Amino acid sequence: MKSLTALLIGLLLVGCNQKKYDYGGLRVGVSYQSITPNLGAFIAGDQNNRRFTTVHDSLYVKAMVLSDSKNTMAFLVFDCIGMLYPTLIEIRKEVSSRILPSELDPSHIVMASTHTHSGPDVVGIWGPDQGTPGVDSIYMEKIIKKSADAIYTAWQNMQSAKAVYAETQFGEDWVFNISDSLNLDRSLTILQFLDNKGKSIATLNNFACHPTIMDGVSSAVSADFVSSMYSFLEEEIGGVNFFLQGAIGGWVQPEYEAKTFESVNKRGLELGRKIITALKDPINLESESIQFKSKIVNLPVSNPNFQQLAKIGVINRTMTDSVSTEIAWFSIGNAQFVTHPGETTPTHSWESKRLMNKQGPKFVIGLGMDALGYILTTEFYEEKPKVKHAEYLTGMSIDEKAGTLLMENIKSLANKD
Repeated sequence: MKSLTALLIGLLLVGCNQKKYDYGGLRVGVSYQSITPNLGAFIAGDQNNRRFTTVHDSLYVKAMVLSDSKNTMAFLVFDCIGMLYPTLIEIRKEVSSRILPSELDPSHIVMASTHTHSGPDVVGIWGPDQGTPGVDSIYMEKIIKKSADAIYTAWQNMQSAKAVYAETQFGEDWVFNISDSLNLDRSLTILQFLDNKGKSIATLNNFACHPTIMDGVSSAVSADFVSSMYSFLEEEIGGVNFFLQGAIGGWVQPEYEAKTFESVNKRGLELGRKIITALKDPINLESESIQFKSKIVNLPVSNPNFQQLAKIGVINRTMTDSVSTEIAWFSIGNAQFVTHPGETTPTHSWESKRLMNKQGPKFVIGLGMDALGYILTTEFYEEKPKVKHAEYLTGMSIDEKAGTLLMENIKSLANKD
């Protein structure tokens, strides 16, 4: 009888301990892998035929897997100019060979890029000349494998978690829309996942700014100001930290900055400190259930440059009069997310957030699932546009109607039951 009583007491204590650490069924796991390219690799951004000669800071692919009692999804964030959708498809195939689709539906893997211009060419257009791709196929194979490694490890590392968020504004003195100064989303939105001791597992922050302080002036590998932000946050709060790029089209970027790594460090530290300050007064999510929807869409391509580059294999994907891409609309509790498959304008960010009808943090992920160049509003295509730099930006855009059709598809996805 005593042994039975002791057993019951032991089971009761275990049950109490489990309840103590139960945050409502949400589990989160994180991991990361280095994707620093070899010296000599082509640099993405600015002019052709620029190669890395040194490494200032390492580049990473970071993974986070989240699961409630019903749904599981994964984030991948790359320190690169913009990973293309066909690479995501290959990553999903690789993940499916390691994790059963019943455990993680591969279509629930979301990909985003920070858009550093001091990372390797993963698109193709920055090779030795305009007709020769700059992508290293062996490097891309490593990207696919390391991305799957990171997701698999994050999936194995999942633990009970609690989610909190904070919202603020940032970058008033150095981040500007140089096409339309009055059209800018300065929102800095933060979502943090805490373990049973209140320590950070992961922190997501969503902010719109090209990480291009060192664009065109350095041959060093770097994630730009994102790297110094990461280093600061890792030291101050720990966990794995993720920078989710916002809507930077229409040319949202650092302005009036010295092209030095001192400036890179300064701005990254400022962003990190702003995040820490905002998290001093966090708000709990109303719930932590995961809802996920995605949609494959065909966007028009009328820009002959994109068509020709795809035809000759500089860009390794099918682009005729249209291109296949994907958007995702999902939520974690009352935190809402949407992906944009390129560099959309702040107008697209505001429109997307208006479709998010819950109270809570709103995330617009630029260069999400794809990197289709600039996705612009119609005023950029006017005969005499009022917005600045329209000629260059439209030259790097697939089609005048791409932005309108993107928003129609996002609206459809938002309203889908």
